[in-house]
Amino acid sequence: MTDKQQKIFVIDTNVILHNYKSIYTFEDNDIIIPITVLEEIDNFKKGNNEINFHAREFTRELDNLSGDELFEGGVSLGKGLGKIFVVTGKPFSKTLLESFQEKTQDHRILSICDYVRNQYSKREVILVTKDINLRLKAKSIGLQAEDYKSGQVKNINDLSKNIITIDNFDTNIISSIYDNYDGIPIEECNFDFEVKGNRYFILKNGSSSVLAYFNPFTNKIKQVKKERFYGIEPRNAEQIFAFHAINNPNIKLISLMGKAGTGKTLLALASALSQNEDFVQILLARPIVALSNKDLGFLPGDVKDKIGPYMHPLFDNLNVIKHQFKAQNTEFLKIEEMLTTEQLVISPLAYIRGRSLSKVFFIIDEAQNLTPLEVKTIITRAGEGTKIIFTGDIQQIDSPYLDSKSNGLSYLADKMQGQDIFARINLVKGERSYLAELASDLL
Repeated sequence: MTDKQQKIFVIDTNVILHNYKSIYTFEDNDIIIPITVLEEIDNFKKGNNEINFHAREFTRELDNLSGDELFEGGVSLGKGLGKIFVVTGKPFSKTLLESFQEKTQDHRILSICDYVRNQYSKREVILVTKDINLRLKAKSIGLQAEDYKSGQVKNINDLSKNIITIDNFDTNIISSIYDNYDGIPIEECNFDFEVKGNRYFILKNGSSSVLAYFNPFTNKIKQVKKERFYGIEPRNAEQIFAFHAINNPNIKLISLMGKAGTGKTLLALASALSQNEDFVQILLARPIVALSNKDLGFLPGDVKDKIGPYMHPLFDNLNVIKHQFKAQNTEFLKIEEMLTTEQLVISPLAYIRGRSLSKVFFIIDEAQNLTPLEVKTIITRAGEGTKIIFTGDIQQIDSPYLDSKSNGLSYLADKMQGQDIFARINLVKGERSYLAELASDLL
């Protein structure tokens, strides 16, 4: 390892499981992988979950770079990038022994950070981990530590500003929007800001108001009407906008964000069913995040028994729609037929891996538990005629290594904003019940 002034980043296991290509995101700085991280990665290689996939892919990436130099002089990560090293276990310093007597995997990582810092005192050594507790431990003994920041959203508050409300709007323009079915040129609205992508507006002045939408393909502002789909009727402006976006054939990618009870999944599923003839299949999936840090193997029964509890919320939404109709109704029977013929499939997200997504209506629930790379992987598999809806609540993240800024749903909303085929709707008002809304706000 040369004594140049670039930084040295020591990478924790959870960073690799978050993004197996993370080693290529540190510019020209050098990367150290502690040997204990390879041991932990090895324990994650088997399985169908996303972290298992990331573990296997990282092992392949490292194998392509491997050789004796990986443990000695380091291997270049490519043009403009630094080198990567694997460092074997190092003895605990006096400071570590006094602070952490147990030689756990985390403490072994700290011992390597401490060793590297002492060996290369002229260079900045930084531990990168998504484990908050490990960052605190590192700082307690004078080590620099930070979160993995690649892909994090900087202005998280901007994600809620997708619906623009304007008071005291010109009543003549409001009337004109109502009178013109195809909409009016955006220039006639005299907005004092630039409008990009699929944006929604609540324009009002006293008793006059209109729900409107900017069409980036026609460059016009058009009225958005309240519509009912497959027995489900929107109850507020945000839900009306959500229905409009999901049923707009020009919009291929949608982010629905909002707290529990705002109707995200229900609206997406009702819209999908109303468009079933336009798609080969409707897929409704969600990532499995094990409870209490226990894997599915801890649960009793076969595969269906194990995944059943995770899929119940999706079936609950389907049952809400089914109960809008009598058992003899065409719509009710159609849902039953689609389930039987697998035109409608509800499944864990990991079981969708490798599927062809041509002409598929794909709903990903609880997307806040996905990493940015996982969201990218899903979208890049979309073929012709596919529509993808991501739903979730960025304040209800189950993964210990994701937060409101680093999860895939926030990343998607931030990076895609302003694109012609993308829309994001933030659902604010809970409509499940007054009790559910009260609990969501106060508890």
